[in-house]
Amino acid sequence: MSTRKIFNYLAMGLLLATLTLMSNAAGAQPQSKNTNSQETDDKVKVDLYTRFIDTYKSNEAVAYATAKDYLQRYIKENDEYSKYIQLWVADYERKQRLVQLRDVVYSDRNFVEAFKLGKQVMAEDPNHLDSLIALGNAGYLAASARNETFNAEAIGYAQKAIQMIESGKTPESWSPFKGKNDTLAYLYSTIGLLKLKSAPDESINALLQTASFESDLKKLPTLYYYLARAYETGPYAKLSAEYQKNFAGKPETPESKQAIDKLNQVIDRIVDAYARAVAAAGTDPQQAANKATWLATLTNFYKFRHQDSDAGLPEFIASALTRPLPAKP
Repeated sequence: MSTRKIFNYLAMGLLLATLTLMSNAAGAQPQSKNTNSQETDDKVKVDLYTRFIDTYKSNEAVAYATAKDYLQRYIKENDEYSKYIQLWVADYERKQRLVQLRDVVYSDRNFVEAFKLGKQVMAEDPNHLDSLIALGNAGYLAASARNETFNAEAIGYAQKAIQMIESGKTPESWSPFKGKNDTLAYLYSTIGLLKLKSAPDESINALLQTASFESDLKKLPTLYYYLARAYETGPYAKLSAEYQKNFAGKPETPESKQAIDKLNQVIDRIVDAYARAVAAAGTDPQQAANKATWLATLTNFYKFRHQDSDAGLPEFIASALTRPLPAKP
């Protein structure tokens, strides 16, 4: 055997052994075909392989370009070398899609592209927590921008992410959130916002969970506005309609008294939530119009519960954020 052939034989054998270790570490399952070294006189093949091995840890972008070049030339050989490089390329492209998904959600805020890419990412790894968190947050951001197209998908992603986190799983990175509690607050807020119209009772549960975490969301007036609206469109609307149907205009009975007591409990939650929204809005000029609307609604409900008087309302608002948030009745 010539000296050149011996060199190439040893080089390819070493590279194959290295790739075998790399593929096994990545969880790849090579075929059981004989993987003994093959001798070759193709210097380009050896050089490309060598460049790939020299860079796949230190410079993945260069390694990827080299791997694509190698496959373009040698994939038809269908040998163990090309198979292993195909495995590495597939894993690299999968990781790049994960990075791209985060960029699309958190930087570009391109929700259409995020959910399109998300389908592919989830098909490849349905339990990738970082992606589930990103897609849940994408639904929150989209709905905040009045785009409700992705509500159902985002709710599913957010719910699964919450289940995984609460069972002890952690993502590769909590960023851009501040940590576990901050992430959970945003995920619960996603569910609360996206279920506000379709399932207000479930929205209440999620929004109360959001407020239970120390996060920036706890300081937002909109959190408490959404909570007030969930109470209004959920239990208040239901109990009010039932009372009007069964007891309005009739003599008081134990049943009617019980019904009005339940209704008043919900009204008290609405009053509390609107008071928090008004208090959290403070003097923020961007919230001035909302604050005025919230205050008008709050005043009506407050007066209903206080013999048509608003006495004590300013003090009630001023202390709103210092009180524990009342539980759902």
